[in-house]
Amino acid sequence: MTSVAPPPRSVLSRDELRARRSALSRTWAQVLRRGDEDPRLTLPSPRVLDSWRRSSEWVSPDVAAAPVDGTDAAVDAWRRTPIAAGLRVVEDDVRRAADDGGLVAAVTDVSGRIVWTHGSRVMQRRSERVGFVPGGRWDEASVGTNALALALRSGEPSTVYSAEHFSRAVHGWVCYAVPLTDPRTGQVCGVLDLSTTWDRAHPLAMTTAGVLGRMVSAAARVEPERGPSLELGLLGARRVRMGGVDLVLPQRQLEILALLALHPGGLSLESLHARLYGDARVSPATLKAEVSHLRTALAGAVGSRPYRLLVEVDSDVNTALRALDSGDVATAVHAYAGPLLPGSESPDLAEWREYVEVALTTAVLTCRDVDVVLAHADRHPYDLQVQQHLVDVLPVGDPRLAGARARLHRALEP
Repeated sequence: MTSVAPPPRSVLSRDELRARRSALSRTWAQVLRRGDEDPRLTLPSPRVLDSWRRSSEWVSPDVAAAPVDGTDAAVDAWRRTPIAAGLRVVEDDVRRAADDGGLVAAVTDVSGRIVWTHGSRVMQRRSERVGFVPGGRWDEASVGTNALALALRSGEPSTVYSAEHFSRAVHGWVCYAVPLTDPRTGQVCGVLDLSTTWDRAHPLAMTTAGVLGRMVSAAARVEPERGPSLELGLLGARRVRMGGVDLVLPQRQLEILALLALHPGGLSLESLHARLYGDARVSPATLKAEVSHLRTALAGAVGSRPYRLLVEVDSDVNTALRALDSGDVATAVHAYAGPLLPGSESPDLAEWREYVEVALTTAVLTCRDVDVVLAHADRHPYDLQVQQHLVDVLPVGDPRLAGARARLHRALEP
């Protein structure tokens, strides 16, 4: 059995690329389907072959797509890292490289979860089909051998071509990944990857990935200037403050702002349209105009492709959700001044409104802190469970008990 290094860094013709792909496909089928490492096969590099062996213990080569987790918490955490700050500095360069080269660019966190992408028209739909999107997990245990996982594991640039991928779903791809290092620790904290179709493979793609990766890391070493923060009150009373200045926004723009705050990873035009309008017949041009007006009101702090907020956001709804996640019921109740934009007919905001309400009430019903339960009961005078729980947690002899029993009686009335 022989093992060969990747081909020399020269531009291969389409026929040569097809021949290489066919040879790798035969090897992949022989090794992974039949378990036969025939000595006459042309095997991939030892690093790829070792990754195949590891991947076989975790996942099937027939996996159709990378698993996609909820992105909001992961992206929110990543956006506070130096690497995220570095990417913001050179983001236009990364996007331009992807568009010009017919590529999809991606950045992962240290676990291999994608936290940022930008795809050219050539790669956008291909990316969505295989989970190469924010939230997609591209570690070996989730999807098998790929350039992102190899670069994370080895700390070195990695190229994976066609059937070198463990998953058959990405045999039509070639991927070039470079590690990104945390400037504070020097440790690998993610990767930058450029990917395209197998027939567009070119040695300059790895060179480009390396240059962009170094630009991100270099920019991360510079402490970014702290721009104006955005303060949002979405629960009960509405409040929008940008850099300490109060803003008055129309209903639609406020709804868009709320959706972007709740989805820090960003939303495509199609996703934002569906979440805002549902099945209503509203043209995409109308939504684009609303986003444009919002961008002007926020001094350009709304990015595009995907639509996202480009400033730090402090919202009462996110404060409440983070508090609930950590078990801090008192902070969540304090942050909750009322329903989330109660007048909004946005289907996504309606789901968030119900989720926050149910999650908060469920947490309160397990809480024994009288002041916390009382504060929630004050806002929900007709919630029978909450009023009963308040009576249960108040100690005998507490002067507030009589009033709590009266409110429970009122809640029981039809």
